[in-house]
Amino acid sequence: MLGLDISSTSVKLVELSKSGGEYKVENYGIEPLPENAVVEKNISDIEGVGEAIQRLVERCKTKEKLAAVAVAGSAVITKTIEMTATLNEVEMESLLQSEADQYIPYPLEEVALDFEVQGISPKSDEQVEVLIAACRRENVEMREAALQFGGLKAKVVDIEAHCMQRAFDLVRDQFVDEEGDVEDKIIAIVDVGATMTTLSVLTGSGAPYTREQLFGGKQLTEEIQRRYSLSVEEAGLAKKQGGLPDDYETEVLQPFKEAVVQQVTRSLQFFYSSSAYDDVDLIILAGGTASIDGLSEMVAAKLGTPTTLANPFVNMSLSSRVNKADLHDDAPAMMIACGLALRSFD
Repeated sequence: MLGLDISSTSVKLVELSKSGGEYKVENYGIEPLPENAVVEKNISDIEGVGEAIQRLVERCKTKEKLAAVAVAGSAVITKTIEMTATLNEVEMESLLQSEADQYIPYPLEEVALDFEVQGISPKSDEQVEVLIAACRRENVEMREAALQFGGLKAKVVDIEAHCMQRAFDLVRDQFVDEEGDVEDKIIAIVDVGATMTTLSVLTGSGAPYTREQLFGGKQLTEEIQRRYSLSVEEAGLAKKQGGLPDDYETEVLQPFKEAVVQQVTRSLQFFYSSSAYDDVDLIILAGGTASIDGLSEMVAAKLGTPTTLANPFVNMSLSSRVNKADLHDDAPAMMIACGLALRSFD
């Protein structure tokens, strides 16, 4: 099954295989989307997104037709409830359907609902904790329609923050301290996309805390455009490949990096004010903007917290089709796509 991350400016694809306990990257790719095809995580141009998916699948030469996609955390309501441990899945589902209006503020016919048993309740051995997730059906249907247009079938619809967590779990061992413990660590993953910055905090128990803010790499592209009179395409290319005038570093890039640090600080403040925590142990930068030279060092210095770049593929082997250097450069932006591809092995 393919992991397909539909973001605001591109579609990202990851295909994994597994042999023994080892994962292998069989395929990966990124395809830009038409302007405004996706606005604030909502698909507004099914055809434009579908055609991009089609181009990406053809370029990757994959034969796989099933895919996993994700909806944004802000589009999803999650709640953990307790249910009788002896219920089977069918009984749980019918009970949830009958009681769903207690937890969900939308009419039920407009809602896609799912649940997952998390384990025995700490309060009683006779109860289990069940995580319910619900989102508006149209969010799911738009993604399914875009995939269908691109020649694929949506087998799984997941939540972005849960994909982040799944991808992080692969590399969690890298962050083990002297006591050999990473479970108790509070990990903040900051995904700086093109238009949206998402903070996901993994506390080791329960669903991740998530918060989205309208801020991203597009602001840097627009500033390059404005300052040096370039087109969107030229500005995007110059941002990646360089070749801009000497004042770019000091006048454009440095203020943008400071703005990113400000966003990270602000997002974490919101987390602290709405939780029992007042610190995190590690910050992981993800998203296309994370790879900006010196950004992780700047975040670490300003916040006094160890900061590293996301790379979910660090322990994986690569097929001959995959360019190692390209994947390394793109890795921070591939967390969600990787987390989705991992659903193949559920």
